[in-house]
Amino acid sequence: MHVPDGFINAPVSVAAGAVAAAAVAVSLRGARRELAGAGQGGAAAAERTAPLAGLVAAFIFAVQMLNFPVAAGTSGHLLGGALAAILVGPCTGVLCVSVVLLMQGVLFADGGLTALGVNITDMAIVTTVVAYALFRGLVKVLPRRRRSITVASFVSALVSVPAAAVAFTALYALGGTADVAIGKVFTAMVGVHVLIGIGEAAITALTVGAVIAVRPDLVYGARGLTKPLELRTSPLASPGTAGPVAAATAAPAADAAPAADAAPAATASAAPRRSTRRVWLSGIAAALVCAGGVSYYASASPDGLEKVAHDQGIDAKTKDHATKDSPLADYSVKDIADPRLSGGLAGVIGVGATLAVGTGVFVVLRRRKGTGAQPAARQTENA
Repeated sequence: MHVPDGFINAPVSVAAGAVAAAAVAVSLRGARRELAGAGQGGAAAAERTAPLAGLVAAFIFAVQMLNFPVAAGTSGHLLGGALAAILVGPCTGVLCVSVVLLMQGVLFADGGLTALGVNITDMAIVTTVVAYALFRGLVKVLPRRRRSITVASFVSALVSVPAAAVAFTALYALGGTADVAIGKVFTAMVGVHVLIGIGEAAITALTVGAVIAVRPDLVYGARGLTKPLELRTSPLASPGTAGPVAAATAAPAADAAPAADAAPAATASAAPRRSTRRVWLSGIAAALVCAGGVSYYASASPDGLEKVAHDQGIDAKTKDHATKDSPLADYSVKDIADPRLSGGLAGVIGVGATLAVGTGVFVVLRRRKGTGAQPAARQTENA
Protein backbone atom coordinates (compact mmCIF):
# COMPACT_ATOMS: atom_id res chain seq x y z
CA MET A 1 0.00 0.00 0.00
CA HIS A 2 2.94 2.31 -0.59
CA VAL A 3 1.52 5.53 -2.04
CA PRO A 4 3.75 6.96 -4.81
CA ASP A 5 4.30 10.63 -5.62
CA GLY A 6 1.45 12.24 -7.54
CA PHE A 7 -1.52 10.34 -6.07
CA ILE A 8 -2.26 13.00 -3.42
CA ASN A 9 -1.95 16.74 -4.02
CA ALA A 10 0.59 18.95 -2.26
CA PRO A 11 -1.66 20.55 0.42
CA VAL A 12 -2.99 17.22 1.69
CA SER A 13 0.49 15.66 1.46
CA VAL A 14 1.89 18.50 3.59
CA ALA A 15 -0.96 18.15 6.09
CA ALA A 16 -0.39 14.39 6.28
CA GLY A 17 3.31 15.07 6.77
CA ALA A 18 2.51 17.36 9.69
CA VAL A 19 0.27 14.70 11.24
CA ALA A 20 2.98 12.09 10.75
CA ALA A 21 5.64 14.33 12.28
CA ALA A 22 3.47 15.05 15.32
CA ALA A 23 2.65 11.35 15.74
CA VAL A 24 6.31 10.39 15.48
CA ALA A 25 7.20 13.03 18.08
CA VAL A 26 4.55 11.66 20.45
CA SER A 27 5.73 8.13 19.72
CA LEU A 28 9.31 9.06 20.57
CA ARG A 29 8.21 10.07 24.05
CA GLY A 30 5.95 7.07 24.42
CA ALA A 31 8.63 4.71 23.15
CA ARG A 32 10.99 5.89 25.89
CA ARG A 33 8.47 4.67 28.45
CA GLU A 34 7.88 1.41 26.59
CA LEU A 35 11.59 0.73 26.19
CA ALA A 36 12.09 1.49 29.87
CA GLY A 37 9.30 -0.89 30.82
CA ALA A 38 7.51 1.87 32.72
CA GLY A 39 4.75 0.30 34.73
CA GLN A 40 5.17 -3.09 33.10
CA GLY A 41 8.29 -4.95 33.98
CA GLY A 42 10.70 -2.20 35.01
CA ALA A 43 14.37 -2.19 34.04
CA ALA A 44 14.40 -5.88 33.14
CA ALA A 45 11.73 -5.21 30.51
CA ALA A 46 13.82 -2.35 29.11
CA GLU A 47 16.81 -4.59 28.60
CA ARG A 48 14.62 -7.07 26.74
CA THR A 49 12.58 -4.63 24.63
CA ALA A 50 15.15 -2.15 23.34
CA PRO A 51 17.44 -4.60 21.48
CA LEU A 52 14.45 -6.29 19.88
CA ALA A 53 12.82 -3.13 18.52
CA GLY A 54 15.41 -2.76 15.75
CA LEU A 55 15.00 -6.45 14.96
CA VAL A 56 11.23 -6.03 14.61
CA ALA A 57 11.77 -3.21 12.08
CA ALA A 58 14.22 -5.35 10.09
CA PHE A 59 11.87 -8.34 10.17
CA ILE A 60 8.93 -6.25 8.94
CA PHE A 61 11.09 -4.92 6.09
CA ALA A 62 12.01 -8.46 5.09
CA VAL A 63 8.47 -9.87 5.25
CA GLN A 64 7.09 -6.92 3.28
CA MET A 65 9.14 -8.22 0.35
CA LEU A 66 7.06 -11.41 0.33
CA ASN A 67 4.06 -10.45 -1.77
CA PHE A 68 1.40 -13.18 -1.68
CA PRO A 69 -1.45 -13.63 -4.20
CA VAL A 70 -4.92 -12.66 -2.95
CA ALA A 71 -6.98 -12.55 -6.15
CA ALA A 72 -6.56 -12.83 -9.89
CA GLY A 73 -3.72 -10.50 -10.84
CA THR A 74 -3.47 -8.98 -7.36
CA SER A 75 -1.06 -9.52 -4.49
CA GLY A 76 -0.64 -8.25 -0.97
CA HIS A 77 2.10 -7.90 1.62
CA LEU A 78 2.46 -7.38 5.34
CA LEU A 79 1.91 -3.84 6.61
CA GLY A 80 3.33 -4.68 10.03
CA GLY A 81 1.63 -2.19 12.32
CA ALA A 82 -0.23 -4.82 14.34
CA LEU A 83 2.82 -7.08 14.60
CA ALA A 84 5.10 -4.28 15.79
CA ALA A 85 2.59 -2.91 18.32
CA ILE A 86 1.97 -6.31 19.91
CA LEU A 87 5.63 -7.29 20.06
CA VAL A 88 7.23 -4.04 21.27
CA GLY A 89 4.42 -1.61 22.11
CA PRO A 90 2.25 0.81 20.09
CA CYS A 91 4.53 3.85 20.22
CA THR A 92 7.63 1.80 19.47
CA GLY A 93 5.60 0.07 16.76
CA VAL A 94 4.84 3.37 15.02
CA LEU A 95 8.57 4.11 14.97
CA CYS A 96 9.43 0.63 13.67
CA VAL A 97 7.10 0.91 10.68
CA SER A 98 8.18 4.52 10.07
CA VAL A 99 11.83 3.43 9.88
CA VAL A 100 10.87 0.72 7.39
CA LEU A 101 8.98 3.21 5.22
CA LEU A 102 11.89 5.65 5.32
CA MET A 103 14.37 2.99 4.23
CA GLN A 104 12.08 1.80 1.45
CA GLY A 105 11.52 5.30 0.12
CA VAL A 106 15.13 6.47 0.26
CA LEU A 107 16.98 3.32 -0.79
CA PHE A 108 14.50 1.33 -2.88
CA ALA A 109 12.26 3.99 -4.49
CA ASP A 110 9.22 2.31 -2.94
CA GLY A 111 6.67 4.86 -1.78
CA GLY A 112 7.04 8.48 -2.80
CA LEU A 113 9.22 10.86 -0.82
CA THR A 114 6.65 13.65 -1.02
CA ALA A 115 4.10 11.02 0.03
CA LEU A 116 6.16 9.83 3.00
CA GLY A 117 3.84 11.61 5.43
CA VAL A 118 0.84 9.96 3.76
CA ASN A 119 2.45 6.53 4.01
CA ILE A 120 3.47 6.96 7.65
CA THR A 121 -0.01 8.21 8.54
CA ASP A 122 -1.69 5.35 6.69
CA MET A 123 0.64 2.38 7.19
CA ALA A 124 2.32 3.20 10.52
CA ILE A 125 -0.14 5.25 12.55
CA VAL A 126 -3.56 3.98 11.49
CA THR A 127 -2.62 0.30 11.47
CA THR A 128 -0.83 0.48 14.81
CA VAL A 129 -3.50 2.51 16.64
CA VAL A 130 -6.42 0.47 15.30
CA ALA A 131 -4.71 -2.87 15.83
CA TYR A 132 -3.45 -2.21 19.34
CA ALA A 133 -6.73 -0.67 20.55
CA LEU A 134 -8.64 -3.71 19.31
CA PHE A 135 -5.97 -6.06 20.66
CA ARG A 136 -6.18 -4.60 24.18
CA GLY A 137 -9.95 -4.76 24.11
CA LEU A 138 -9.92 -8.42 23.10
CA VAL A 139 -7.30 -9.36 25.67
CA LYS A 140 -9.47 -7.91 28.44
CA VAL A 141 -12.49 -10.04 27.53
CA LEU A 142 -10.74 -13.26 26.46
CA PRO A 143 -9.44 -15.84 28.98
CA ARG A 144 -5.99 -15.01 30.34
CA ARG A 145 -4.15 -17.60 28.28
CA ARG A 146 -1.38 -17.51 25.73
CA ARG A 147 -3.77 -18.71 23.06
CA SER A 148 -5.88 -15.60 23.65
CA ILE A 149 -2.91 -13.42 22.72
CA THR A 150 -2.58 -15.25 19.41
CA VAL A 151 -6.32 -14.97 18.71
CA ALA A 152 -6.33 -11.27 19.56
CA SER A 153 -3.28 -10.78 17.31
CA PHE A 154 -5.07 -12.43 14.38
CA VAL A 155 -8.25 -10.37 14.70
CA SER A 156 -6.51 -7.04 15.30
CA ALA A 157 -4.16 -7.53 12.34
CA LEU A 158 -7.07 -8.54 10.12
CA VAL A 159 -9.00 -5.37 10.92
CA SER A 160 -5.99 -3.05 10.68
CA VAL A 161 -5.49 -3.56 6.94
CA PRO A 162 -8.96 -2.52 5.69
CA ALA A 163 -8.77 0.31 8.25
CA ALA A 164 -5.67 1.55 6.41
CA ALA A 165 -7.57 1.21 3.13
CA VAL A 166 -10.37 3.38 4.54
CA ALA A 167 -7.79 5.95 5.69
CA PHE A 168 -6.23 6.07 2.22
CA THR A 169 -9.66 6.55 0.66
CA ALA A 170 -10.33 9.45 3.03
CA LEU A 171 -7.01 11.07 2.12
CA TYR A 172 -7.75 10.57 -1.56
CA ALA A 173 -11.18 12.12 -1.14
CA LEU A 174 -9.48 15.19 0.31
CA GLY A 175 -6.59 15.49 -2.11
CA GLY A 176 -6.77 12.98 -4.94
CA THR A 177 -5.21 14.23 -8.16
CA ALA A 178 -7.47 12.26 -10.52
CA ASP A 179 -11.19 12.72 -11.02
CA VAL A 180 -12.39 9.35 -9.77
CA ALA A 181 -15.63 8.42 -8.02
CA ILE A 182 -14.73 8.00 -4.34
CA GLY A 183 -17.41 5.36 -3.86
CA LYS A 184 -15.72 3.11 -6.40
CA VAL A 185 -12.33 3.71 -4.82
CA PHE A 186 -13.70 2.87 -1.36
CA THR A 187 -15.37 -0.34 -2.51
CA ALA A 188 -12.34 -1.54 -4.45
CA MET A 189 -9.80 -0.63 -1.76
CA VAL A 190 -11.69 -2.15 1.15
CA GLY A 191 -12.67 -5.25 -0.82
CA VAL A 192 -9.15 -6.22 -1.86
CA HIS A 193 -7.58 -5.22 1.47
CA VAL A 194 -9.96 -7.42 3.45
CA LEU A 195 -8.36 -10.31 1.55
CA ILE A 196 -4.89 -8.93 2.18
CA GLY A 197 -5.84 -8.58 5.84
CA ILE A 198 -6.29 -12.35 6.07
CA GLY A 199 -2.66 -12.81 5.03
CA GLU A 200 -1.58 -10.07 7.43
CA ALA A 201 -3.50 -11.76 10.24
CA ALA A 202 -1.95 -15.16 9.54
CA ILE A 203 1.61 -13.79 9.47
CA THR A 204 1.06 -11.73 12.62
CA ALA A 205 -0.55 -14.56 14.58
CA LEU A 206 2.10 -17.07 13.55
CA THR A 207 4.94 -14.71 14.48
CA VAL A 208 3.45 -13.66 17.81
CA GLY A 209 2.51 -17.25 18.58
CA ALA A 210 6.03 -18.46 17.84
CA VAL A 211 7.62 -15.85 20.12
CA ILE A 212 5.14 -16.28 22.93
CA ALA A 213 5.60 -20.06 22.86
CA VAL A 214 9.28 -19.77 23.79
CA ARG A 215 9.65 -16.31 25.37
CA PRO A 216 6.34 -14.75 26.44
CA ASP A 217 8.32 -12.15 28.40
CA LEU A 218 9.47 -10.65 25.08
CA VAL A 219 5.93 -9.90 23.86
CA TYR A 220 4.81 -6.45 25.00
CA GLY A 221 1.16 -7.30 24.56
CA ALA A 222 1.52 -10.36 26.80
CA ARG A 223 3.01 -8.57 29.80
CA GLY A 224 1.11 -9.49 32.92
CA LEU A 225 -0.28 -12.64 31.31
CA THR A 226 1.82 -14.91 33.52
CA LYS A 227 2.61 -14.38 37.17
CA PRO A 228 6.26 -13.78 38.13
CA LEU A 229 8.07 -16.31 40.25
CA GLU A 230 7.15 -15.84 43.91
CA LEU A 231 9.60 -16.50 46.73
CA ARG A 232 7.89 -17.27 50.02
CA THR A 233 9.21 -17.63 53.54
CA SER A 234 7.95 -20.66 55.41
CA PRO A 235 5.24 -19.81 57.98
CA LEU A 236 6.73 -22.54 60.25
CA ALA A 237 10.10 -20.87 60.49
CA SER A 238 10.81 -18.23 63.12
CA PRO A 239 12.71 -15.07 62.18
CA GLY A 240 15.72 -16.14 64.22
CA THR A 241 15.93 -19.79 63.24
CA ALA A 242 14.99 -20.35 59.66
CA GLY A 243 14.58 -23.95 58.59
CA PRO A 244 15.96 -25.41 55.34
CA VAL A 245 12.84 -24.51 53.35
CA ALA A 246 12.77 -20.94 54.67
CA ALA A 247 16.45 -20.46 53.97
CA ALA A 248 16.12 -21.71 50.43
CA THR A 249 13.18 -19.47 49.62
CA ALA A 250 14.28 -16.37 51.50
CA ALA A 251 17.91 -16.34 50.38
CA PRO A 252 17.25 -15.00 46.83
CA ALA A 253 15.31 -12.08 48.31
CA ALA A 254 17.97 -11.21 50.87
CA ASP A 255 19.55 -8.61 48.59
CA ALA A 256 16.23 -6.89 48.06
CA ALA A 257 15.19 -6.38 51.68
CA PRO A 258 16.65 -6.86 55.20
CA ALA A 259 15.77 -10.16 56.86
CA ALA A 260 14.24 -8.34 59.85
CA ASP A 261 11.67 -6.72 57.57
CA ALA A 262 10.45 -10.05 56.16
CA ALA A 263 7.07 -11.24 57.39
CA PRO A 264 6.23 -14.95 57.46
CA ALA A 265 3.69 -14.62 54.68
CA ALA A 266 5.63 -12.07 52.65
CA THR A 267 6.36 -12.71 49.00
CA ALA A 268 9.00 -11.31 46.71
CA SER A 269 8.65 -11.28 42.96
CA ALA A 270 11.67 -12.44 41.06
CA ALA A 271 12.06 -12.04 37.31
CA PRO A 272 15.25 -13.86 36.40
CA ARG A 273 17.06 -12.26 33.53
CA ARG A 274 17.34 -14.37 30.41
CA SER A 275 19.49 -13.61 27.41
CA THR A 276 17.71 -12.47 24.25
CA ARG A 277 20.67 -13.47 22.08
CA ARG A 278 19.08 -16.65 20.72
CA VAL A 279 15.82 -14.92 19.86
CA TRP A 280 17.70 -12.01 18.29
CA LEU A 281 19.91 -14.30 16.18
CA SER A 282 16.91 -16.41 15.16
CA GLY A 283 15.01 -13.29 14.13
CA ILE A 284 17.91 -11.96 12.08
CA ALA A 285 18.34 -15.34 10.39
CA ALA A 286 14.63 -15.45 9.53
CA ALA A 287 14.73 -11.89 8.14
CA LEU A 288 17.78 -12.64 5.99
CA VAL A 289 16.25 -15.85 4.66
CA CYS A 290 12.99 -14.06 3.80
CA ALA A 291 14.62 -11.05 2.15
CA GLY A 292 17.63 -12.80 0.65
CA GLY A 293 16.03 -15.99 -0.60
CA VAL A 294 12.29 -16.45 -0.25
CA SER A 295 11.58 -13.02 -1.76
CA TYR A 296 12.63 -14.38 -5.16
CA TYR A 297 9.48 -16.50 -5.17
CA ALA A 298 7.14 -13.68 -4.11
CA SER A 299 4.18 -12.84 -6.33
CA ALA A 300 5.02 -10.46 -9.17
CA SER A 301 1.42 -9.23 -9.43
CA PRO A 302 0.70 -5.61 -8.44
CA ASP A 303 -0.33 -5.12 -4.82
CA GLY A 304 -3.78 -4.02 -3.76
CA LEU A 305 -3.24 -0.28 -4.13
CA GLU A 306 -1.42 -0.63 -7.46
CA LYS A 307 -4.20 -2.81 -8.85
CA VAL A 308 -6.98 -0.47 -7.70
CA ALA A 309 -5.05 2.57 -8.92
CA HIS A 310 -4.67 1.04 -12.37
CA ASP A 311 -8.27 -0.17 -12.61
CA GLN A 312 -9.85 3.05 -11.29
CA GLY A 313 -7.47 5.54 -12.92
CA ILE A 314 -6.00 6.85 -9.68
CA ASP A 315 -2.51 6.61 -11.15
CA ALA A 316 -3.20 9.07 -13.97
CA LYS A 317 -0.85 11.69 -12.54
CA THR A 318 1.78 9.48 -10.92
CA LYS A 319 5.21 11.09 -10.84
CA ASP A 320 8.60 9.44 -11.18
CA HIS A 321 10.24 8.65 -7.88
CA ALA A 322 12.96 11.07 -6.78
CA THR A 323 15.36 8.14 -6.19
CA LYS A 324 14.38 6.07 -9.24
CA ASP A 325 18.07 5.90 -10.20
CA SER A 326 19.11 4.52 -6.83
CA PRO A 327 21.46 1.52 -7.09
CA LEU A 328 18.83 -0.44 -5.12
CA ALA A 329 15.69 0.82 -6.89
CA ASP A 330 12.92 -1.77 -7.25
CA TYR A 331 14.68 -4.07 -4.76
CA SER A 332 17.49 -5.06 -7.10
CA VAL A 333 21.18 -4.22 -7.22
CA LYS A 334 22.17 -2.21 -10.24
CA ASP A 335 24.48 -3.90 -12.79
CA ILE A 336 23.84 -7.42 -11.43
CA ALA A 337 22.09 -9.30 -14.21
CA ASP A 338 21.04 -12.41 -12.28
CA PRO A 339 17.62 -11.48 -10.84
CA ARG A 340 17.84 -13.96 -7.97
CA LEU A 341 21.26 -12.70 -6.89
CA SER A 342 20.32 -9.05 -7.48
CA GLY A 343 17.06 -9.22 -5.53
CA GLY A 344 18.52 -11.34 -2.75
CA LEU A 345 21.47 -9.03 -2.25
CA ALA A 346 19.20 -5.98 -2.24
CA GLY A 347 17.05 -7.64 0.40
CA VAL A 348 20.03 -8.44 2.60
CA ILE A 349 21.28 -4.86 2.29
CA GLY A 350 17.83 -3.59 3.19
CA VAL A 351 17.62 -5.80 6.28
CA GLY A 352 21.05 -4.62 7.40
CA ALA A 353 20.29 -0.94 6.80
CA THR A 354 16.90 -1.12 8.54
CA LEU A 355 18.39 -3.02 11.47
CA ALA A 356 21.20 -0.48 11.85
CA VAL A 357 18.95 2.59 11.67
CA GLY A 358 16.20 1.08 13.81
CA THR A 359 18.56 -0.19 16.47
CA GLY A 360 20.37 3.15 16.54
CA VAL A 361 17.10 5.05 17.10
CA PHE A 362 15.96 2.78 19.92
CA VAL A 363 19.34 2.63 21.64
CA VAL A 364 19.46 6.45 21.67
CA LEU A 365 15.93 6.57 23.09
CA ARG A 366 16.79 4.09 25.82
CA ARG A 367 19.95 5.96 26.77
CA ARG A 368 18.14 9.29 26.91
CA LYS A 369 15.59 7.72 29.23
CA GLY A 370 18.37 6.35 31.40
CA THR A 371 20.20 9.69 31.42
CA GLY A 372 17.04 11.48 32.47
CA ALA A 373 16.60 9.08 35.36
CA GLN A 374 20.12 9.58 36.75
CA PRO A 375 19.59 13.02 38.32
CA ALA A 376 16.50 11.79 40.14
CA ALA A 377 18.41 8.80 41.45
CA ARG A 378 21.21 11.05 42.70
CA GLN A 379 18.72 13.32 44.45
CA THR A 380 17.23 10.31 46.17
CA GLU A 381 20.68 9.18 47.32
CA ASN A 382 21.51 12.65 48.65
CA ALA A 383 18.20 12.97 50.49
